[in-house]
Amino acid sequence: MQKAELVVINADIRSMDPLVPRATALAVAGGRVLALGSDAEMRALAGQGAEVLDARGRLLLPGFHDTHIHLQDGGHHYVESADLTTATTPDEAVALLQAFAAETNRDWIYGGFYSASALNATNLDRHVLDRAVPDRPCFITASDAHNACLNSKAIEMLGIADDTPDPPEGTFVRDAEGQATGMLYERAVSWCNQRRPQPDEEEYVEGVRLAQALANRHGITGVLDALVQDRHVRIYNRMAESGDLTVRVIATALVSPGEPPQQAVARVSALRAAAQHPMFHVHSAKFFFDGVVENRTAAMIDPYSDAIGGNAPLMFAPGDIAQLFPAFDAARFQIHVHAIGDMAVRAALDGMEQARAQNGPWPSRHHIAHIQFIDPADIPRFAELGVVANVQPLWARAEKPVTEDSVPVVGPERAQYIYAFKSLRDARAEMVLSSDWTVSTLNPFAIIETAVTRRPPRREANVESFLPEQCLDVADCVAGYTIRAAQAGWRDHETGSLTPGKWADFIVLDRDIFTCPARDIGETEVIGTWLAGEAVHGGI
Repeated sequence: MQKAELVVINADIRSMDPLVPRATALAVAGGRVLALGSDAEMRALAGQGAEVLDARGRLLLPGFHDTHIHLQDGGHHYVESADLTTATTPDEAVALLQAFAAETNRDWIYGGFYSASALNATNLDRHVLDRAVPDRPCFITASDAHNACLNSKAIEMLGIADDTPDPPEGTFVRDAEGQATGMLYERAVSWCNQRRPQPDEEEYVEGVRLAQALANRHGITGVLDALVQDRHVRIYNRMAESGDLTVRVIATALVSPGEPPQQAVARVSALRAAAQHPMFHVHSAKFFFDGVVENRTAAMIDPYSDAIGGNAPLMFAPGDIAQLFPAFDAARFQIHVHAIGDMAVRAALDGMEQARAQNGPWPSRHHIAHIQFIDPADIPRFAELGVVANVQPLWARAEKPVTEDSVPVVGPERAQYIYAFKSLRDARAEMVLSSDWTVSTLNPFAIIETAVTRRPPRREANVESFLPEQCLDVADCVAGYTIRAAQAGWRDHETGSLTPGKWADFIVLDRDIFTCPARDIGETEVIGTWLAGEAVHGGI
């Protein structure tokens, strides 16, 4: 039998492989799992000079997969931008931007990841940013990337005049006189990003290095980058070929409204053909069906229930969906849909059902991401159609974005199905957990804690669970980050469980998250992270 180059002993291994679910030792050869068993059995497999690591009884799991994350763009934002995540008022944002601007000679000042619940059209505009940066263009983006704001200089530099039309599916917010306030909604954000000075590609490489190090520190060895275009593919290919990636990257390529189906499939197929490295490949097509409830751009079956009322249209017309989804499904792409409102969720399911009827069933594992609102009639359709529910549990707790921004606009009846994770699982939906970083933390243990408790961390607030009947259990969450995540990304033949022959991607934790108090899970530290048997964070 092949000899091991690495043996880990004295571990509490949960392999996520039902054939050998538990073990105390692991042997690795050629970067892959050689065997699982007892300490004595695995020691016997050690080759001459093999490294033997003592886990000291700690929990060892397969490496986690974040199946909806913006790794490259998020990392780059942190390289070039002021960090506004702690800003809860305009004055706090101004202070952070002033401090950042004083330390850089960049021509443009960027800021990232402010909360759209704290800073929005009611208290944020170009005049606020002019206070922070009066002499250079300033462009800040909310954590959800559906909102942004410009100062007066940036409005001028980007050529946004009183008569500049809104881009399709986007809005330049204007005051009563018709002048741009600086606030941007939806596709207006990307319109401005396309026209701003484009960074050097080295900055994007630096951003990926920063982001993957953060991911490794939190036990993540695989990601699905939830929106890529040509530049993303170039950067990932470059890093994969040079051996610089420390996470396995799969990706979903953006499809825009109005793009003819044949043209869209050809374009995304070219990206797929250009991205076939073992550490990086494009396998999926990404569609935004709506926006976010904070902007009143979430598409609902029935109008909003508050005093303002109204609704938001789907970003893709039903007739276009009926052509695009079967075309991408026939070309054997996975389909990945951003859907916040219950109408967006239904439209995605309808499109996937049409594709299945036209092309026949196959293990596509199409994704619907977010699912903030869902009509109960659509819950069983996930299992019926083999659609993956890709959810971000950190958002499902009693905080302002839910209690003040979401519940009032849908009313008490529809509010019972906000982030209805347990209802989906009870209906046998395949579910994966993810972060949507940089919208929120990528720390999977903070996310698992919220999935299990539906409460903020103890240190932040001692409030009741939000819809406690929708809580998940720890084992289900871990599966949603490991084997089910790998299955959902079409890579369970290579990773997702510690099965002999698969890559030796694993993590060692400082506590047993299956037995510790639920409200301590978020404090979990990753002692070490290994990719193909090589430590990429920490060690034991």
